[in-house]
Amino acid sequence: MTTPDDQAVAPRPTLAQVAARAGVSLKTASRALGGESYVSEKTLASVLAAAAELDYQRNAAASLLASGRLADSIGLITGDFTNPFYSALAHAIEDEIRPHGMHLSVANSRESAEQEQRVAHDLADRQTKAVITVSATPDHAGYAQLQSRGIPVVFVDRPAENVEADSVVFDNREGGRLAARHLIDAGHRRIAFIGDYAWLPTYRARLAGMGDVLDSTDAEWRDLLRTDAHDVVSSRACMRELLALADPPTAVVAGNNRILLGVMEEIADSGAPSPAVIGFDEPEWAQVLGISVVTGDVEALGRQAAKLAVARLGDRTRSFENVVLPMRLIARRSTASGVR
Repeated sequence: MTTPDDQAVAPRPTLAQVAARAGVSLKTASRALGGESYVSEKTLASVLAAAAELDYQRNAAASLLASGRLADSIGLITGDFTNPFYSALAHAIEDEIRPHGMHLSVANSRESAEQEQRVAHDLADRQTKAVITVSATPDHAGYAQLQSRGIPVVFVDRPAENVEADSVVFDNREGGRLAARHLIDAGHRRIAFIGDYAWLPTYRARLAGMGDVLDSTDAEWRDLLRTDAHDVVSSRACMRELLALADPPTAVVAGNNRILLGVMEEIADSGAPSPAVIGFDEPEWAQVLGISVVTGDVEALGRQAAKLAVARLGDRTRSFENVVLPMRLIARRSTASGVR
């Protein structure tokens, strides 16, 4: 009598066996199973059939291969993994697409247009169903190539430029107005704005909104404008320069949460009297420190972007949408006491 331990264990099928059965080279079989785009539909079908017949790689991926498709995923391209804004955005997108049987693949452009292009095409080559991007380039015409391959592209936080595509953004111009009105109402006239990269549409819209309010007043602010402060180090340098002025600003607007962190660090280390501070975005520590912010619902932003991607997958002929979500002011003690 034999027992299970006595029975010989059949060796697992190999990729070489799959290639032989499909009548293709080992490299071609690997490309087909890896989801690369350089494999013809006929060859892909042969390799998938061979993999299913041999029960190659018995796991969830094999089940998908046997059905003739790869795992459904949506790709998200963000600007900077260190920014908590992007982790919140990814979390919201993932929550929205999971009930549709999809998973999220996240990649980092590091705010490089060249890296963003490489990442986008890599996601496409891996048969990502759709791409959601916080784009690091002001011209998005290159994304038409992905669209021509049947891959929907949704722009989030930064709107589409020079390409027809869905997008979802915050009303950043109104956000700039909210910040400016709040400071003017508190009696401030020397108002500094430390902004992100000058080419960013979020920065330009927030700046325009502040101008809508401040340019019609006697406020001194254009000479106190600082740009290209994308991270903590550069924003600290800008804040240091402003605090060293003979007549420093009485209020400072920080253009995003990383800039706000740099501003607060520099104020804490300088020992100088603190100006009023208001930031864009709502990092968790802003409430703890009592910092006023202008913010939008990041979860709603991510979920709406995901909904647009899923809707486009279901209907490629639907009209493109540009969804604009509101921003709101949360006033706290950092701007409560008026001019110091």
